[in-house]
Amino acid sequence: MSRTTKKFIITVLILVSVFLVSRYLSTNQQTAQPSQTNITPAQTTAPEAADASCHMNGQLPDATCTPGATNPDVTQANLAQTICISGYTKTIRPSVTYTDKLKIQQMQAYGFTDSPRMHEEDHLVSLELGGSPTDPKNLWPEPGASPNPKDKIENFLHAAICSGKISLQDAQTRIAQNWTTAEQGF
Repeated sequence: MSRTTKKFIITVLILVSVFLVSRYLSTNQQTAQPSQTNITPAQTTAPEAADASCHMNGQLPDATCTPGATNPDVTQANLAQTICISGYTKTIRPSVTYTDKLKIQQMQAYGFTDSPRMHEEDHLVSLELGGSPTDPKNLWPEPGASPNPKDKIENFLHAAICSGKISLQDAQTRIAQNWTTAEQGF
């Protein structure tokens, strides 16, 4: 075997080795699972891209991207005909087709890089508190699944509204500003 042939074979072997190593590393990076942290339900987080236009503030959505929005059809005067009727929210809940499409768009805006299954497209001002069913400013891809810690607070505020302990507007303002502290002071 000539010296040129040996060099050629060695070069090919090196190139093949480099190719196989780089392919192996690339495959392992794509299939690697993100490291898991012990997260309590109240501390749910999700991976975010650095170039996101919206950013979570702890458990709260971005106040500019998701400020909350109310349903003009629900007023203090018609509570007994709207949110205080059992089953009311089923009559106004948007379709999954709508919310799934919006969730993907909003996950991109929030820079979430994990699976859509890891998020609930949630109403900041819930339907049971007179929140807008379809306004994107009232929906965000909340990390975690339903039920979540926010649901308990929504139920508490709903009962307080329907029993007259709090006004509709006060409950809506509390949940939109900071759902984690919305039930304080009762």
